Amino acid sequence: MKKLILLAIMGLGIISCATQNTTKKMTEQPKEWKHTTNIYEVNVRQYTKEGTFRAFEKEMPRLKSMGVKTLWFMPVTPIAQQNKKGSLGSQYAAADYTSINPEFGTMDDFKHMVNEAHRLGFKVIIDWVANHTGWDHVWTKTHPEFYLKDPDGSFHRASGMDDIIELDYKNQEMRLAMIDAMKFWIRETGIDGFRCDLASWVEVDFWQQARPEVEKIKPLFWIGEYDELENPEYGKVFDASYSWKWMHKSEDYYKKNLPIQELKDLLIQYSNIGDGSMRAWFTSNHDENSWNGTEYEKYGVITKPMAVFSATWNGIPLLYSGQELPNMKRLEFFEKDPIQWTNTYQMAEFYKTLLNLKSSNPALRGGDPNVGTYLLNTTANDKIFSYLRKNGNYEVLVVLNMSKDSVDFSIEDEHLSGSFKNVFTKMNRNFGEEKNFNFKPGDYAVFEK
Repeated sequence: MKKLILLAIMGLGIISCATQNTTKKMTEQPKEWKHTTNIYEVNVRQYTKEGTFRAFEKEMPRLKSMGVKTLWFMPVTPIAQQNKKGSLGSQYAAADYTSINPEFGTMDDFKHMVNEAHRLGFKVIIDWVANHTGWDHVWTKTHPEFYLKDPDGSFHRASGMDDIIELDYKNQEMRLAMIDAMKFWIRETGIDGFRCDLASWVEVDFWQQARPEVEKIKPLFWIGEYDELENPEYGKVFDASYSWKWMHKSEDYYKKNLPIQELKDLLIQYSNIGDGSMRAWFTSNHDENSWNGTEYEKYGVITKPMAVFSATWNGIPLLYSGQELPNMKRLEFFEKDPIQWTNTYQMAEFYKTLLNLKSSNPALRGGDPNVGTYLLNTTANDKIFSYLRKNGNYEVLVVLNMSKDSVDFSIEDEHLSGSFKNVFTKMNRNFGEEKNFNFKPGDYAVFEK
């Protein structure tokens, strides 16, 4: 874990820089690409009318053009039928860890898609659901001892979810079987990593056991569904984690009119974690869209500023299927409910600009201790969120109107000087002379030096 120096400037500023490396991650870091990547979550069921790997494969050139680097596929394993929800069931209730959901196609179809993704330059990760299975998973018949049991001997339901049952991580044979199943996907399909569902519901020592074993095949990228502020020990295993507290706090900020300082204070807490692991920043995902609403329901007029933040703060931007439209509806989870695609992709150019900047500008490298992040002082600190990210001579300036008002303001900060180019308008601006802004609700600006 990297130790950070945190320097407060006028109660707002934060400068992060690594001073020494006190703890080495338990295994070798994955490839260099993790610092510049982004992740696009693919909901195969709802992505096309066909809902298959072959149909999605046709969309990959468009996503490559948009700047997407890593494709994350929601679970591709067969769905358990016993106690399933809806007519199709949950993709997170597996019936077998080493087979393909026939709803999506065949194993050969999946391999073909992965090979094509690699040919186009994508990395591919799959959702791995280690905490639980469906009620009629093959292990319930071949190895019922792999599961937690209730006092009456029945399988133990997962908390709040009637269609899944929990595995027993005290059982060493089960752990080895789980690791072998993960190895299967690396060995047979050549994927590049895992998004680990409910990672903190599984004992951390399992992940400490699993990662080096699976990586005997090749180095991988691991992102865990947990918040490192609540589960810091998992950061020693995973390359990236979720920013759940940020997502909930930012939604409350908008809906309940919280002080913006609460957001800045939370970001300081995340920065204090250091660069031994990264955070994934997002405005939507499969759970949020289906159960809590689209990003537009959650963030209203600050939806675009929140998306800009997700792509430019320290970490990894995470996008969900259809955000490039934008998708304005909640997608059904247990039924077929295809995204209503149009030919316009109104947000594609917006995301392309951000994703390309993220991947190309060294000042936006995630998890890199050489990058400093500075919260800047403005004349409207209660409404405007502005920060500078710097790596050597590379600088990226971000200015966001996080309020529901029009704001006249200027940036008054010693860390900002010189000429920058607005990445959206391509206009140059000399901040030694032009410090004043007039932002309408929802306005944002991103500049690079």
